[in-house]
Amino acid sequence: MSIDRRTFLKGSIASGLALSFPNIVTAARAKTYRTALIGSGWWGMNITGEAIASGRCKIVAMCDVDDHQLNPAVEKVKGLTGDTPKRYKDFRELLEKEKPDIAIVATPDHWHPLCAIAAVEAGAHVYVEKPIGHTIAEGRAMVNAARAANRVVQVGTHRRISPHCISGRKFIQQGRAGKIGSVRAFVLYGGGPEKPKKNMEPPKGLDWNMWCGPAPLRPFNGNIDNPWGGGIHPRGFRQYLDYANGTLGDWGVHWVDQILWIMEEKWPKTVYSTGGRPIKGPPILTAEEQTSDAPDHQIATYEFEDFTAHWEHRNFAGNTAEKAENVGCYFYGTKGTFHMGWQKGWTFYPLGKGQKEIHEGPQLNDPDSQNIKELWADFLNAIETGKRPVCDIELIHRSTNMSLLGMLSLKLGRSVQWDGEKEVIVGDKTANKLLRRKYRKPWIYPRA
Repeated sequence: MSIDRRTFLKGSIASGLALSFPNIVTAARAKTYRTALIGSGWWGMNITGEAIASGRCKIVAMCDVDDHQLNPAVEKVKGLTGDTPKRYKDFRELLEKEKPDIAIVATPDHWHPLCAIAAVEAGAHVYVEKPIGHTIAEGRAMVNAARAANRVVQVGTHRRISPHCISGRKFIQQGRAGKIGSVRAFVLYGGGPEKPKKNMEPPKGLDWNMWCGPAPLRPFNGNIDNPWGGGIHPRGFRQYLDYANGTLGDWGVHWVDQILWIMEEKWPKTVYSTGGRPIKGPPILTAEEQTSDAPDHQIATYEFEDFTAHWEHRNFAGNTAEKAENVGCYFYGTKGTFHMGWQKGWTFYPLGKGQKEIHEGPQLNDPDSQNIKELWADFLNAIETGKRPVCDIELIHRSTNMSLLGMLSLKLGRSVQWDGEKEVIVGDKTANKLLRRKYRKPWIYPRA
């Protein structure tokens, strides 16, 4: 049984924005935003493509520490627009010289805070990728900087504006799945033991010291010619805890964000996480070789006032038993189970005998099955109107905190009690030290 989408979309604020998008574009077409990209890799170029497609953004500059990414990206923009953006290796120089209206921050995670803060302080509105930072105190500094500069900061958690996520949220909030007692968020993929890769000299054209930036300087390990060939750079960094927070910090942010958004919560009361590397094996880091060090599986439990949420990921034994989809959230209610998915939309499995399943498919954009287009339109609308964007920095700071608290608990080996108002862990000095980390000199940790 299919649901008439208009029934669910009618009256939704987010969908109202989507439906009025042509009018917004027409009203604002006179304004062209000078736009800069910081981090010109795969996903940064997906965002840039939608900025160009909006017809309201001129890409004036692009920045990357790796010429192997920067040069092809500049040529691609030139082919799409006829313009040749200026090339930079240092985001600070770009911001000082170009003074863009908009900055896209699509660097590895450990660079998001410094780049985004510098951009808003330079007067730019910012579209920054998730997770917003590597540690919790960085996120608070980003929120405070955005507010002090009165700049719009949109985060790339585009599922908040995906049509099927909007209608699914409304389905749950209308009580059609009953009272929700627990939620399970997950991503389950295949994989196996990890063999260490040999360290090597960084290739010519890559400033590896700048790539590592405020994070520890590890030996270079990657495959420039094959982005999926393993190692840290260009696409493997999320499994190295010096630069990211594993699968929970990557995929997890999308789905714990769905939990907060749909259940209208701000933060959990307690968090406990466990996991390890029984399949990938112990992490290795020597002068000669290294492996990743993020857990190959992890379970995190988040206690709220009226329900419990669980995160589960596994990077082995790809699970075909999850018939709905191997990613998403199951909302378990008194009337049945609701699966909020990605490429397959959402499905409600009713509890009552004889009742038919209810399903709605997705409306996703190429490449890579995303809704950046809609999120970019919302971003421009927020700039024009002064309203908070759908994925405002403070909202996604809270969602990022969910992931970071799970990783923090895993490192500690015990549960933590979270005071979301004060953003501290109650009665645990050791845990509170992990809310921030030391930056490598000369970089300075941002002040909240």
